[in-house]
Amino acid sequence: MEYNQRLVRQLDNIFAPRSVAIVGLPRGMKIGKLFLTAFQDLGFRGPIYPVHPKAHEIDGLRTYRSVSAVPGPVDLAIILVPHHSALPVVRDCAAKGVKGAVLFTAGYKETGTQEGKTLENKLVQVARSSGMRLFGPNCMGIYAPKTGVSFFPGLSRESGNVGLISHSGSLANILALIGPQKGIRFSKVVSLGNECDLSSVDLLNYLGSDEATGVIGAYLENIKNGPAFLNALKNASKKKPVVLWKLGITPEGGKAAASHTGALSGSPTIWNAVVRQGGAVSVVGLDVLLDTLMGFALLPSNLGNRIAILSGPGGLAVAAAEACGRAGLELAEISEKTRSELSKVIPATGTSLRNPVDVGLTPSIQIDVYDFSAKILAEDPSVDALVVIGRGMTAELNEAFAHAIIKTHEKHKKPFMIVDVPGFDKGLSETFCRSGIPFFQTVERAVSVYAEVRRYQNRSGNMKR
Repeated sequence: MEYNQRLVRQLDNIFAPRSVAIVGLPRGMKIGKLFLTAFQDLGFRGPIYPVHPKAHEIDGLRTYRSVSAVPGPVDLAIILVPHHSALPVVRDCAAKGVKGAVLFTAGYKETGTQEGKTLENKLVQVARSSGMRLFGPNCMGIYAPKTGVSFFPGLSRESGNVGLISHSGSLANILALIGPQKGIRFSKVVSLGNECDLSSVDLLNYLGSDEATGVIGAYLENIKNGPAFLNALKNASKKKPVVLWKLGITPEGGKAAASHTGALSGSPTIWNAVVRQGGAVSVVGLDVLLDTLMGFALLPSNLGNRIAILSGPGGLAVAAAEACGRAGLELAEISEKTRSELSKVIPATGTSLRNPVDVGLTPSIQIDVYDFSAKILAEDPSVDALVVIGRGMTAELNEAFAHAIIKTHEKHKKPFMIVDVPGFDKGLSETFCRSGIPFFQTVERAVSVYAEVRRYQNRSGNMKR
C-alpha cells in the first residue's frame, strides 16, 4: 500500500508538471525539436526551458547552460543528449529536484555491451538517490492531453479514459495519433523503452488506481518481474479491463525484441497462464489492439447476448451470423410485430425479414429503409445489440446513412456496431466513432470484440442477464 501511494504521488506530479526542461534541444530542425513542438502544439501552460551549452535562444525561448541554471523549479526533464553524455545531465537533474526525466536516446543495455549496462545502472543509482523517476532509456516519454504534456506534434488535445503502456516509442506515437479516429481518447500514454527504472508493473499499478483511466492497453516486449507483474495485472483487471499485446514469445519475436529494447523472450505457455490468471484480454496485432480498445471505450456496460444483424449485402449478413455463432452470441429472435413493421419498407423479393435482416440493394439509394429498419430493430425488446452493414450509393447518401444511424442510436441507446462495406466513405468511420458507435472493417472483428467486452463484463459481474 505504501509503495502504491508513493508511486501515485510521484507519477501524478510527473504527468502534471509545472514546468519542463528540454535538455539538448537542437537549434535546427532535427528530431529533438519535435518535443518542443509537441508541448507547444498541445498548449502546455507552464514554462518550457531549453537547455543548450552554447545557444542563448532557440525559437524565441531563452536557453540555459544546465538544468541547475534554470531559475525556477523543474518537474519534468526531456533528455535528448547522446547516451555517453547522459550521466552528468541526470546528476544535474537530481540536484535540481527534478521529479521525472525522459531518456530519449538509445545506447544502453539493449546494445548487449557491459559498458551500456553499467551506464544504465549508474543512471538509476543517481535517480533513486534523489527520488527522481526515469522513463526509458530509448523511449518517447509521456503524453497526457489534460495537462498539455506530449511527445509528438499533432496529438489530440481531447482527453479520454484509455491509458496506454508501450515498450515501443513508435507504436506509442502511432496509437496516440490514430486512436482518436476510432473514438479512443487517452488519459495517459507512456513509452517505457528499456525500463531502467519505471516499468510496466509500476504503470499497471498506477493506471489501475487512476480515476481518469477506465481502460488500460499495453504493448509489451519484456516482463522483468513475473510475480510482481501478475499481481499488478490481477489488481488492475479487477477494477478495469486490461488489453495486452505481448511480443517476444516466439524465438523470432524474442530476437527482435532483444535488439529493440534488450528484452528477453518468454514462453507462450507461461504467457497464456499469466493472461488467464491475471484476468486480462490478450490480443495479437495492432489492428486487433485498436479494435479491442475501441470496443471497451465505446460499448456500454451491461451488454446482452442477443444480436440483430441489419445488412444490405446478403453474404456479409450470413458471415455476421456465422461470426456470432463462433463467438458464443445468439441471433435475436425478433418478434412478429417487428417483422410486420419491417415489411412496410423492405422489398418483398431478394430480402429477408428474419434475423439476419437482409434489406437488399434498395436502401443504398433509399437510405430511409436502413433508418426505419434500425429503429424498428432497436425497439424490439428481444434485441440487445445491433450490427449494421450498409452504405449509400453516393457520397451524399453515405453521409445521410451515417447521420440517420447515429440519430437512431442516440434515441434508443442500445449498442450499435457499424461494419465497413467497400465503397463506404472512410472519413465517416470517425464520425461514427466520435458519436459512440464503434466502426469495424469486418463483421468478424465487430462480433469478436463485442463478445470479448461482454466476457470481461461477465467476469467482473457487469452483465445483462
